[in-house]
Amino acid sequence: MDEAAQDAIVRELLDGRGYVVLPQVFSPAEIRQARDLIMRFSDQDTAKATHFQGANAEKLHLQRRVWNLLNKGQIFVDMVQREPIVSIMKRFLGTEFILGSIAANRLLPGGPGQELHIDYPYWDMYKRESFPSGINPSFPLNAQVSILLDDFTEENGATAIVPGSQKLARYPSDADRAQAKPDRLIGKAGDAAIFFGMAWHAAMPNESKGDRTAILIQYLPKFVKPMEDQVRGLDPEVLAAASPLLRQLVGLDYPYPQILDEAEAGNAEGRVA
Repeated sequence: MDEAAQDAIVRELLDGRGYVVLPQVFSPAEIRQARDLIMRFSDQDTAKATHFQGANAEKLHLQRRVWNLLNKGQIFVDMVQREPIVSIMKRFLGTEFILGSIAANRLLPGGPGQELHIDYPYWDMYKRESFPSGINPSFPLNAQVSILLDDFTEENGATAIVPGSQKLARYPSDADRAQAKPDRLIGKAGDAAIFFGMAWHAAMPNESKGDRTAILIQYLPKFVKPMEDQVRGLDPEVLAAASPLLRQLVGLDYPYPQILDEAEAGNAEGRVA
C-alpha cells in the first residue's frame, strides 16, 4: 500500500466514516492458527472481564474474552506488527505509537450485543467532568483494529458502527442510541477493520448457529497509559525475542514515568544543537 493510500485512510478515520476495512491482511493459515488457539484458551477459562454488556449479565458466559495474547502464541506477536497496519498507525498515532491491548472476543451463538460505546481511553466519557476541557477528535488517542477470525455477517453479530460519530467527541446518550443509523462491519475471515475508538460502535447479538470471533488490537500514542500492563504481563521468553518494533509497542523503550531524583544527572531532553 503506497503512502497516498495510507494518508487517505487516516483522513477517513479522522474526518470520514471513522472506519475502513482492509481485505485479506492475514492468510487462511494464519487465521486458522489464531482461531484454534482462541478456541482452546476460551474453552479452558470462560470467566474473564468484558465490557459494555449493560443488562446482559445472565448471558455473559456467551461472550468469552482471551487477554494478554502476546504470551499465547507467536501468531499474535506477528499480528501486532503486520503491514500495512503498522504504517497506517505511524501516520495516525505518531511513529512511536504503542500497544494498549491485544485480546480476543469470541461471541457464541445466542451471545448478547453491547451497548453503543466508545473505546479506551475515551470509554468512560459519560463522566464528562473527568475529561479535560475542550477535548476533541482533531488528534486521536486511540485506534482499534479488529482481525476477523470468522466471516462477519449481520446474522452473527457483525460490529455496528455509526459513521462520522467520531467527530462528535462524546459518549452516546440514550437519545443518540435510539436515533443512530449504524453501518455494519461485514467482512471475511482474514480482513482487518480499523476504526477510531471515538466512533460509536457495538458488537451485535449473534443470532447464528456458529461462533463470531475476532482479535481486538488497541493502539495508542506513546504518552497514553495502556489498558493492559504490557511490561509486567510479558513472559521473559517473549521479551527476550522481541523485535525493536515489539519493544516499542509494549513500552520498553519509552523512559517515562521515572523517579527523576534517581535519574542520571544531565540534560535528559531537548534537541542536540
